[in-house]
Amino acid sequence: MKPGRNMNCNSTKTLPVSRHLSTIQRGVLAIAFGAFLYSCSSGSSDNNQDDLNQSTSSSTTEAEAPAADNGKGVGPVKEVTLGEGIDEQLASQGKALFDGKCSACHQLSDQKVVGPGLAGVTERRQPEWIMNMIVNPEEMTKKDPTAKKLLAEHLTQMTNQNVNERDARAMLEFFRQNDASN
Repeated sequence: MKPGRNMNCNSTKTLPVSRHLSTIQRGVLAIAFGAFLYSCSSGSSDNNQDDLNQSTSSSTTEAEAPAADNGKGVGPVKEVTLGEGIDEQLASQGKALFDGKCSACHQLSDQKVVGPGLAGVTERRQPEWIMNMIVNPEEMTKKDPTAKKLLAEHLTQMTNQNVNERDARAMLEFFRQNDASN
């Protein structure tokens, strides 16, 4: 081996500065450089997306305009007929669905976990609103004034659990049962 061409990475006499860095230091530099590049490029793409959104705004403005607040929310549920009493079998199905899909974020009390507590929800909201919030949470938080306010207050978008209208109706019955017992 020629003098000055030492291949040992730990040698500091003849190698360029980049070879003096440890693997960890190189990794940190790579991450920092990558973050710098991302921050420079992400603003540009956001601007491009804004330009794209503005160029198509005439077609989407009507579609994304806030819905008139009739208290029923935004979504496929337009009318719900409730019985005089609680349908216990339907409420039992709703409880099983609630336990599996909702209880990680919602309590049946007024206690907030991730989302708001659900005690009294059937007294505060119309049945259609509750079911639309269950089956259509993204559109509700974009267009419905009450859902927008809840999102601003709780700072967490409700997850779409892919609940169909039949299952949402069962959960509504469970909420009615919960509110009737309190």
